[in-house]
Amino acid sequence: MGSTISLTSSDGFTLSAYRADPEGESRGGVVVVQEIFGVNGHIRSVADRYAAAGYLAIAPAIFDRERPGIELGYTEGDIEVGRDIARGKLDFDTVLADVAAAGAEAKSAGKVGVVGYCYGGLVVAAAAIQHADVFDAAASYYGGGTVGLIDKKPSVPMIMHFGERDHAIPLEDVHKIAEAWPDVPVHIYDAEHGFNCDQRASFSAVPAAIAQARTFRFFADQLG
Repeated sequence: MGSTISLTSSDGFTLSAYRADPEGESRGGVVVVQEIFGVNGHIRSVADRYAAAGYLAIAPAIFDRERPGIELGYTEGDIEVGRDIARGKLDFDTVLADVAAAGAEAKSAGKVGVVGYCYGGLVVAAAAIQHADVFDAAASYYGGGTVGLIDKKPSVPMIMHFGERDHAIPLEDVHKIAEAWPDVPVHIYDAEHGFNCDQRASFSAVPAAIAQARTFRFFADQLG
């Protein structure tokens, strides 16, 4: 369904992205922000899912600044590699710029939402604060470190999804986020970290389906 395209970020850097187009007229655009595993098969399948729902979906390869073409699996070794890139080798401001470039590309379809998972969930929360010029709505899934952003406020409507048994995100932090951002629906599921990814051992089908339905409804409301 999809194809590989090139995007130009605000600093002139060129990165690749996976683009999935809907059949017929677009309902809007959705930028899909990867986990720490690159734009791998799972992230492409998520983009395809949004395209099937009627959105122009674009998943920017934000790891291209480290090395083009990075696609990781879900072994402990892959987790270490991805975590090292995300935390140690990328500048967060340029990550946001690259995601904004994907949003600018998606604007050809109308209003644009952004959805992200794991590391991408953190990126989405930051984009909701800093890039109201690009995005009209945001959906964040289990973004570790998001609690560090609560001294600021999202500038666009946002929905958030967390697992109650997430080893990486204490429930105390989730409650702090909900308290600091009372206008943001924060949903907590009987699930672990990564519950949306059907390629991970922590995948939980029912919470994933509920979260997806809520996100689809949210984007339908916000993007028109």
